Amino acid sequence: MTQARPALREVIAAPHPDIAPLPPAAPCESGVRLLRGVPYRHIEGSRPVELDLWLPEDGRPRPAPLLLCVHGGAWRRGRREDMGPRMRHWAPGPFERLAAAGFAVAGVDYRLSGEAVFPAALDDLRAALRWLGLRSAELGIDTGRTVVWGESAGGHLASLLALTSTDPRPVGAVVWYGPSDLSTPREGFDPHDPRSPEALLLGAAPATCPDRADEAGPLAHAHSGAPPFLLVHGEADTMVSRTHSEALAAALNDAGARAELRLVPGADHGWYGLSDAEVEDIFTHSLRFARHLVS
Repeated sequence: MTQARPALREVIAAPHPDIAPLPPAAPCESGVRLLRGVPYRHIEGSRPVELDLWLPEDGRPRPAPLLLCVHGGAWRRGRREDMGPRMRHWAPGPFERLAAAGFAVAGVDYRLSGEAVFPAALDDLRAALRWLGLRSAELGIDTGRTVVWGESAGGHLASLLALTSTDPRPVGAVVWYGPSDLSTPREGFDPHDPRSPEALLLGAAPATCPDRADEAGPLAHAHSGAPPFLLVHGEADTMVSRTHSEALAAALNDAGARAELRLVPGADHGWYGLSDAEVEDIFTHSLRFARHLVS
């Protein structure tokens, strides 16, 4: 008996990310392997969301811990391979350096505020972590040892990922100059402004949707069971006030969690105003913090 052919719609569609073959890994000079542009989530009516994955050298005795890296860009723009303007000239780049240090590093796309409002971006990051766990045996990674690392708007999303219900649960967070509160007026931020990046993220001015603004604010989710946080912020930040990191660190420590706050003198947003050596020191300190959590 001849088996019926599958319908054309089934054949023409790309394989679902959960079962799609992984692309071949491209070797880098440092010995790191790179899988670029891997779809991790199918969203009906939307573009595929993708991630890049830097993997350490083969032959490791056990699966590599994971750094899930979240780019900034005011939730409105940004690229998944970016860690901010001061590292764009690094060769090898920051993600390759992190992988050479023994981490698997996922640079993750998420839907921007012009595509979908909150919680779409957070849902995407949760989906990325789920997908990485699902494919972990093939990739040689251990998502049970995941540290989330984000800068600016990506720091906000990384904080939420670490503080809210997520499976697998991150073991720590590195947050560079991230917003922690979308409700309180601060220098340069008016919660009544419907054109602010925060309003575009929420779909309305934060003052007009206080419950949604609180839900989207990491500060409201601080709790005793939170994983350890490293919060690094420039004292002279003119785009995201340092008080965001000060408030989140205080709330976490008051709740009985562990939060290390490092304020950087003379630093504006994106480490503008610092020397190359000072940026290198912040990067090294952050890597050391992440390593300690997964060792």
